[in-house]
Amino acid sequence: MLLVALNLRAVVTSLGALLDEVRDGLGLSGTMAGLVTTLPTIAFAGLGALTPWLVRRVAPARVLVVAMFALAAGQVLRATTDSAWIFVLTSALALAGIAVANILLPMLVKQHFPHRTGLVTGAYTMALTLGTTVAAASAVPIAHAFGSWRAGLGVWAAMAAVAVLPWVPLALRTRAGARRSTPAAVAAPVRVRPARTRLGWAMAVYFGAQSLSGYAIMGWLAQLFRDAGYQPESAGLLLAGVTALGVPIALLMPTLAGRLGSLRPLVLGLTTASALAYLGLALAPRGAALLWVALLAIGQGAFPMILTAIGLRARTAEGTVALSAFAQSTGYVIAALGPLMVGILYEVTGGWTAPLGFLLGALAVQTAAGMAIARPRYVEDE
Repeated sequence: MLLVALNLRAVVTSLGALLDEVRDGLGLSGTMAGLVTTLPTIAFAGLGALTPWLVRRVAPARVLVVAMFALAAGQVLRATTDSAWIFVLTSALALAGIAVANILLPMLVKQHFPHRTGLVTGAYTMALTLGTTVAAASAVPIAHAFGSWRAGLGVWAAMAAVAVLPWVPLALRTRAGARRSTPAAVAAPVRVRPARTRLGWAMAVYFGAQSLSGYAIMGWLAQLFRDAGYQPESAGLLLAGVTALGVPIALLMPTLAGRLGSLRPLVLGLTTASALAYLGLALAPRGAALLWVALLAIGQGAFPMILTAIGLRARTAEGTVALSAFAQSTGYVIAALGPLMVGILYEVTGGWTAPLGFLLGALAVQTAAGMAIARPRYVEDE
């Protein structure tokens, strides 16, 4: 699970660090670049919604193997094409694999570590953040070392191929006995319907708003720092700094969320950090870049917090699976607006004031939803 988690954002942040080179190499417009950076949320929404249906019919290990093969193949193919549209399609293939794994990991944690959910969630979220950091920091140096942005994007396929290896024996063992050995939590019909509850929608809106900001940052922060006068390598390192500082936060946040009676202090603290970061980036992006990076990292702690809250706001495994699928698939529909709107606003205005104002508006929506999920209650009760 930790090996899989290492791969779940590298395909996104490596592109963010090399977006300028990819735009020049493939002739992408600002709007097309916005579409490419929006692809993660579109894929995560569509394929995430289908994942519970898939695992009720196919053993989860087999689904995960196919997902990781799709991730590896998509990364190789997009790094070798000269067509903008083939680049988009092969990126979508890679992201489809990530979308399925996004939903499978909380399910696998619930099945295999039911009494250590917070600890294991924190561990795989930390691994996810670590993979994000490494990709953001090293994509540009790798591209320069090999003389092409293609190497900076394609190298991560090897990491995906390594991650799939431990799952292949399990997938082969479950093939013959899948019908009789499918876990009850997966095979049983999902009777919990989060779409009919206020809690389910509040969770989806919070997940969507924080993902909107997260993917906008991953897709465009390096470009913002380039425009502020930083060299491409330095801009990539600053982007990597957001995720690097997020590693300990990702490990700590599930523990804090599990121990607090109410999530209100975390919601308000994360909002404050993000708001200060956006204002700082708008007013002085070069003057105090490290401070804004640190505040962004704290604010992005909303991601591990909401992943933990999914488990905290459901009583049963069935409820957790249903709430995870609904919150993530619906949330990523909302999140799809982030990179696309930032790209459009950036192209239209030629600056970063309007895009950052848009992110502040999304943060206000996130905070309101966060206050709605702060007090302890369960989706099954609604």
